[in-house]
Amino acid sequence: MKKLIIIFLAVLVILQMGFAQNKMGQTGAQFLSVASDAWGGGMAEAMTIIEMNSASLLFNPAGMARMDAYVDVMASQNQWIGDITHNLFSVALNPMKGEWGVIGASLLTVDYGEMQGTMVWDNEAGYIDTEILRPAAYAAGIGYAKALSDKFSVGGHVKYIGMNYGRSVFPDVDENPDTVKSHISYARAFDFGTIFKTGWHSLAFGMSMRNFSNEAKFEKESFQLPLTFSLGIGMDVFDLIRESVGNQQLQIAFDAVHYRSHPEQIKLGMEYRPLKMLALRTGVYTAEDENTDTFDKNDLSFGIGIQQFGLVFDYAYTPKGVWNEVHRVSARFSF
Repeated sequence: MKKLIIIFLAVLVILQMGFAQNKMGQTGAQFLSVASDAWGGGMAEAMTIIEMNSASLLFNPAGMARMDAYVDVMASQNQWIGDITHNLFSVALNPMKGEWGVIGASLLTVDYGEMQGTMVWDNEAGYIDTEILRPAAYAAGIGYAKALSDKFSVGGHVKYIGMNYGRSVFPDVDENPDTVKSHISYARAFDFGTIFKTGWHSLAFGMSMRNFSNEAKFEKESFQLPLTFSLGIGMDVFDLIRESVGNQQLQIAFDAVHYRSHPEQIKLGMEYRPLKMLALRTGVYTAEDENTDTFDKNDLSFGIGIQQFGLVFDYAYTPKGVWNEVHRVSARFSF
């Protein structure tokens, strides 16, 4: 265990050195940075130490390692800004109750809606309309997680990513004029994470690295995926007064997140369970698009979860200021 902790700390140092510079506006496939799960959305995505079965593949694959069920299935839809829709599906299998680890799979699809294509033309407007474009993207992955001891668990997630942003017609001095080209790109990415339970009540630490990848390319320009590094800490604070609160739970989770493509964020999530069947969630995070560490009303999120007979329904609401609001709905089933 001491060797594992030393390796863990060494990885943190190396990754932090690799994150020394942000590359503002130089990353693509930003849909990989969006949390489409309603459980995570309700807690401001502060999920690095939260164990959430197959949905952990979205945040920290190590959170899948201690799954109690034999099978867990989750489906989610995220009504994102700009009429963009994210659909997420994940499944995890635990045939030997963790003895051989837990294997999972995920599929995320993105529907950007319809857009009118145009091309340059010698007329008064300077362009003409072409075909209707239907850009889309997806990420399909396979993950594995295992608890190496009663305190330490690890997990990984390999993803294959595809982006299809339609066709365009443009002159090219190196080829024939009015060249028609399809804007399609593929990439592979890897997620890795760990969770360490301290043994003091439910206090836990976690780390995750997401979207470590090769470069993708459209035409002549290459770009990197939105590499993200998270450190998290959290616990059920009602453990400190367990005798007076009975079976109620109040999970607090805190994440510090470093991005390749924009400034760091601090995320704080809370989940209160007055009953086993009901979860009330809220969270707050520092501003996404301004160089500030302050909070405002548009940096809040809210959610609710209802559970019965192994079936769970989650909903999350997140205001987005000028982008209106984001709605996430999830359903999961375990047995």
